[in-house]
Amino acid sequence: MNRLALMIGNALVGNNEAAAALELCLPPAVIRFDAMCFIALTGSDCAARLEGATLRNGCSVVADAGMTLELSHATRGARAYLCVAGGIDVPLVMGSRSTDLQTQMGGYSGRMIRRGDVLQVRPADSLPRPASIALPSTDGPIRAVAGPEFEEFAPETRAAFFEANWKVTPQSNRMGFRIAGPVLSSLTDRELKSHAVFPGVIQVPKGGAPIVLMADAHTTGGYPRIATVIAADQWRLAQVPPGASIRFSLCTRTDAALAWTQQQTYLQEIRSSLHAN
Repeated sequence: MNRLALMIGNALVGNNEAAAALELCLPPAVIRFDAMCFIALTGSDCAARLEGATLRNGCSVVADAGMTLELSHATRGARAYLCVAGGIDVPLVMGSRSTDLQTQMGGYSGRMIRRGDVLQVRPADSLPRPASIALPSTDGPIRAVAGPEFEEFAPETRAAFFEANWKVTPQSNRMGFRIAGPVLSSLTDRELKSHAVFPGVIQVPKGGAPIVLMADAHTTGGYPRIATVIAADQWRLAQVPPGASIRFSLCTRTDAALAWTQQQTYLQEIRSSLHAN
């Protein structure tokens, strides 16, 4: 869900960006290390403690055999990421080590992790020195570009979409965030043909309550698409817990491309600085 946090964590422990990590949605959680591991924690702030000592977000440390990591309820954000040097050892399925819960494919037996599960870790190629970096802020509006059917909504409806405070409802999941706010009505009743959709697309069903497609989105849809969250901001949306509010801001495709380039530069600078150390 928060790909940026995953890539930062993997960089901190010397992994490639595709190495499997543990995504923890709305902790608390308790994790014991049965062997020495080089770890990093990124994503939400959940007052993590390793053997009673504070483990800050964006830090990589050594967890010795027998140590316990405790994560409290997230005080900021919704998802924490535990990265381990070498990566979690799960099968490669269709080129990925991720888990698809809908089809029960990939990851750890195609399901969520449960109490008592034992996860193996792959051998690490090399270990960087322990390090600490400042993580990017989640503050500010979520940037979005106009969707294909943007002009099919009245000007006042478009304005309302970008001016409103939208609440993420409890009916949200990895497939999509249902957000509550003003009712969005289209100017036309035409039936759309099935079309391609992907994470970030904001659909407006007939009831007028938008759905923002997330990491496990379907590949096709049929609702009007008023906007699309830019790739560089999707990680920020993933950190919004149910009940919290968000706002969107309209940006151009040029701005979206620039934001993506800046994010990739930021990641490259992190990798370069860690390699230099």
